[in-house]
Amino acid sequence: MHVADIIEVKEHLDTLKNQGLVNEWELPYENLLTRRSAAIFFVTPVVGKESAVWSEIGRYNDFSFRLNEERKLSNLQYRITFSSEEKGKN
Repeated sequence: MHVADIIEVKEHLDTLKNQGLVNEWELPYENLLTRRSAAIFFVTPVVGKESAVWSEIGRYNDFSFRLNEERKLSNLQYRITFSSEEKGKN
């Protein structure tokens, strides 16, 4: 499924990767997602560039991030969400 809001974030993460701010990013179960607020992106920023990444991605509504301690859906370092519910937890 192609959701414009999700594609926008994916393209932004690709840009950050090309700019040397992000080492890797993932979006598990992408084909099942119907809105950005349901998506859980995973990202490993370049060491020392975390603040720049959060500043860039922070432009999207209800952005929040936390360490990916569970490592169930991805082995990348952080999980990024765009949900008001998750934002309250993070």
